[in-house]
Amino acid sequence: MLSTAFVPVASVDDAEVTLDAVLDRVVAAGGRMIVAHVVEKAGGAPDAASVEQREDLAGEAFELVRERAADAGVDVETELLYGTDVAETLVDAAHESGASAIVFTPRGHKWWWNLFSDDVADALVHESDLPVVVLPGPAAADEENADG
Repeated sequence: MLSTAFVPVASVDDAEVTLDAVLDRVVAAGGRMIVAHVVEKAGGAPDAASVEQREDLAGEAFELVRERAADAGVDVETELLYGTDVAETLVDAAHESGASAIVFTPRGHKWWWNLFSDDVADALVHESDLPVVVLPGPAAADEENADG
């Protein structure tokens, strides 16, 4: 399922956490990753941040992704996407790239929900016709270790 993992990231911090959860699994599958960031357009309303600021944010995340993927020996492509519907933009791009699955790690941090809202995660899980793999984030792993 992770032969071509399509991995959306919202920020540098999100990329770090997501890579912690995804990289080993992609290595074990002998797969590759396509890492995407969506610059969400407000659809006529004023954007909270400029397009340039959002592109810079994506560039920083992609730099981290390329470094970590190279260290792990994983082939990676990065895609900067633009759209008003983040989930739809991600699913369309995943199809166009030939992804085998969309893979992400949701968390409840405020910045996460502002950039990659609950509605987007829900839409990816329930409306995508591609397989969606939701991996546990660090909070889930910490809870598991505490219970263990």
